[in-house]
Amino acid sequence: MATIVTWSVTDMKRDVASGGVKLAYWQCVAADDTHTECYATEGGKLRLEPDASADGFVAYDDLTETTVLGWVYNSLIEGEETAEEAKLRIEADRTGKVQGQIDRAASQSSG
Repeated sequence: MATIVTWSVTDMKRDVASGGVKLAYWQCVAADDTHTECYATEGGKLRLEPDASADGFVAYDDLTETTVLGWVYNSLIEGEETAEEAKLRIEADRTGKVQGQIDRAASQSSG
């Protein structure tokens, strides 16, 4: 049994003229590879204020999912965490919820 965690960008809204992304919708799904009915999802939307004249600006056509997920991880930081620690915190929480579902299922029976 293993819990697999998958992050994805599910949609984005952008300014057509500048190519700047204004909203990025994301989700993190933890799913058990044995108990397919056991999964936990967290998601949200990240509001952005793109500035096409700023250093580091990346237009929509040049974005990768990795870049956008980096923005998401940065937005999830709490306290003194790094972006990677914020990502791992969310993953641990979702994985814990999946394990709780598995444990409840193992303690019950039908029939």
